[in-house]
Amino acid sequence: MGLEMELWIMLLRIVLAVALCAVVGCERTNKRHSAGLRTFMLMGLASATAMIVDLYLVDGSLYPNGNGGSLYLISAAILVASATLSVHSLFRTARNQILGLTTAVALWACCIIGMAAGAGQYALAVFSTLLLLFCLTTMSGLEGFLKNRSAHVEIHLELTESQYLKAFITTVRRLGLSIDDIELNRSYRETKLSVYSISMTIESEELKKNKTHREIIEALSSLEYVSHIEEM
Repeated sequence: MGLEMELWIMLLRIVLAVALCAVVGCERTNKRHSAGLRTFMLMGLASATAMIVDLYLVDGSLYPNGNGGSLYLISAAILVASATLSVHSLFRTARNQILGLTTAVALWACCIIGMAAGAGQYALAVFSTLLLLFCLTTMSGLEGFLKNRSAHVEIHLELTESQYLKAFITTVRRLGLSIDDIELNRSYRETKLSVYSISMTIESEELKKNKTHREIIEALSSLEYVSHIEEM
């Protein structure tokens, strides 16, 4: 194979990796995540380039020689770096919610997709991207439905005064819910509100069958001493 042909193949692999990761990046950007289009495109570029360099260093060409003992050091380093970057994209909000987990995993997956494209596994890279995009879009609706029907509920609760916590606990128990855990949120200590993160389990069979989490929270929000309540 001539050098010019190999150059075009290298460019094709890199462009494919960047394009596939850009599709996922557009979906993340559309949902206003911090790791968006440019981050995902750069991940595809870096991982595909690393794989191509590794192929030349280990096998001397754009095609793996099938040597099971080959060690692709640069690609491994990029993979570790992507995992580290993904972890750093996670953050905990003032309401004790961990955000960015899906984006972190998607970013790591795009690194692997870029490596697949860089290795010339075009069909695998395209199929993996489509499946990843399906998980990020279509399955989010199903995930929301399952969460809304789960027997476990986690809420962010803001009371006008701390003395009303006992009354709130009594009310939820009467409704058929049990309290699993209550944590005072100290991020709001400068305000006059008493803020809690509460985990509950729906014990009542009637509630499980006839009420969603949203309906339960709407009912609890009508309590006069509840300043704000939402599911985490």
